[in-house]
Amino acid sequence: MGLSPPADSSGALPEPSAEARAHSERVVEHIANSIVEAGGWISFADYMGAALYAPGLGYYASGARKFGAAGDFVTAPEMTPLFGRALSVQLAEVLAQTRGDIVELGPGTGRLAADVLGELAERDALPASYRLLEVSPELRARQREHLASKVPSLLPRVEWIEVLPERWRGAIVANEVLDAVPPHLIVRRGGTWFERGVAINGGRLALVDRPLSNRALRDTAQTLYPGDGDYVSEINPAAQALVRSLAQRCDAGALLLIDYGFPAREYYHAQRDGGTLVAHYRHRVLADPLYLPGLVDLTAHVDFTAIARAATSAGMSIAGFTTQAHFLVNCGMLDLLSRVGDVESAAYLRAANAVHRLLSPAEMGELFKVLMLRRGAPISPLGFRAGDQRHRLEALAEQR
Repeated sequence: MGLSPPADSSGALPEPSAEARAHSERVVEHIANSIVEAGGWISFADYMGAALYAPGLGYYASGARKFGAAGDFVTAPEMTPLFGRALSVQLAEVLAQTRGDIVELGPGTGRLAADVLGELAERDALPASYRLLEVSPELRARQREHLASKVPSLLPRVEWIEVLPERWRGAIVANEVLDAVPPHLIVRRGGTWFERGVAINGGRLALVDRPLSNRALRDTAQTLYPGDGDYVSEINPAAQALVRSLAQRCDAGALLLIDYGFPAREYYHAQRDGGTLVAHYRHRVLADPLYLPGLVDLTAHVDFTAIARAATSAGMSIAGFTTQAHFLVNCGMLDLLSRVGDVESAAYLRAANAVHRLLSPAEMGELFKVLMLRRGAPISPLGFRAGDQRHRLEALAEQR
């Protein structure tokens, strides 16, 4: 439809290349066509789904570089291999109890897979199969290249899949996956309920609120939103459905979810009246979710209470819930750091700086949480030996 993405009015953000801007224009046109076909308005969940995942166009489905210093954000596995090595301590215990395999959702560049496989090999605890669920051809190629470079002898154990396994035994790992599942934006304003979506206004994409017609979303919001004043936040039935489906398909094993978020009582706090949705572009956090669609990552924090409830309703139980800092320390990250080398060496200083970021309450240590759910095996929650905070998830009637 010839629509163009909004220009940056601040002048402070890096200007995209002509090729990147042309790509964003194609994404905008795709979204605009969807809006027209839907009668002039789509939910924010549908907008975010298209902006991130439209085949060949969306942020995660195109060839744009996303991870690392040249991308838009840095994940824990990109910061240091010690993250994957520490995680492997818990995974080795799960594999020993279930004699199963590993499935990784959203495997990024393949760094986490390489680090986990390398550590499990040293522990003589390798699974027969390590499956990567990845739909982007560009990311698949990068993952294969990285694994071939770092753990070439283990590449035959790696398999790429495009859909969730029908059944699974062992461990599923999802590091920073649920935050990218598109949520609905529900608004309470003047005592009336609305859903925030995207329409076309003045030749551009615009956020537009419409009366909320979905009864289930309204009932959930009425239960969760505090007080009676104006309030906007996210509700994510798609993330809950994903976890419920994974739980239903589990024969025996553990689901490890690592992400930033809160239990429901903290998520829907009176002072968090603007929600948690943000955009990430070139290592900057933006408030405008419509900026350069297709070039910008969109994320919202995870309601871990809702996620735990979805899993327990499908037959899993909570093995542990804690901060990333507690989990990694319990899994021996500080011991792994001590083996990096001379404390005055450049390698050690780089590793120590990354570990500080992963563990510090002022960085990722407190905001990121780890939730482990289990089924059908007496799995020891090694990562939760100290600092287990499952009580923060509140009472779950479905919990076993």
